[in-house]
This record gives sequence, structure tokens and C-alpha cells, in this order.
Amino acid sequence: MSDLPNCPECGSEFTYDDGLQLVCPECGHEWSRDAGAEPAEDEAVVRDANGNPLADGDTVTVIKDLKVKGSSSVVKVGTKVKGIRLVDGDHDIDCKIEGIGAMKLKSGFVKKV
Repeated sequence: MSDLPNCPECGSEFTYDDGLQLVCPECGHEWSRDAGAEPAEDEAVVRDANGNPLADGDTVTVIKDLKVKGSSSVVKVGTKVKGIRLVDGDHDIDCKIEGIGAMKLKSGFVKKV
């Protein structure tokens, strides 16, 4: 087993050492070996309703019925959303929900699985 950390961008376990940098073959992200696990002070950490930090690619569960704007659809409590993507803004999660399609969610209405 490799002692290298997973990719901080996509979570891939197939990272490899390329001299001074670590590289993810799946998303192409490169980062330095001595980069700390904690984000820099100027980076905002997105947290779920329970205070757990979220990252790109995480799976979350909706904790409240959410009305879909412009539609009569509702995202029900307990709906699992796989492969989220974090973005800037009020609705800080981009995702695709089966049966509904692409949506933006607020991190305060989800919990990490």
C-alpha cells in the first residue's frame, strides 16, 4: 500500500510522487508534498449542517424537504447526492440529483455521509 495522501481535489487514491510534487492521474491536480492538510486562512471551508467539512466528490444526504424553484418537484429528506462539487456563492454545492437534474444546494441543508 502507498503512504501517499489521496488527491485533495477529487479524493483519488492513485496519487504518485513526481519529484517535488504529488500528482493525481485522474484529475491532473498537482500539489507540493509539504502542503498541510488544513486549507490556507484565506480559503473558506464549506461545512455541512453538523459542522463537518465538505470536499469535492463527497456524498451527502438532504436533511430537509427542499422545493425546486420553478417546478412542482420536491427533493425529499434522505435523498443521497453523490459527487458534489463545491462552488463560491450562497448556494455552495453543485450537484445532479436523480430524477430532478442539475441543482445548487446550500450546505446547511445537507449532511456528509
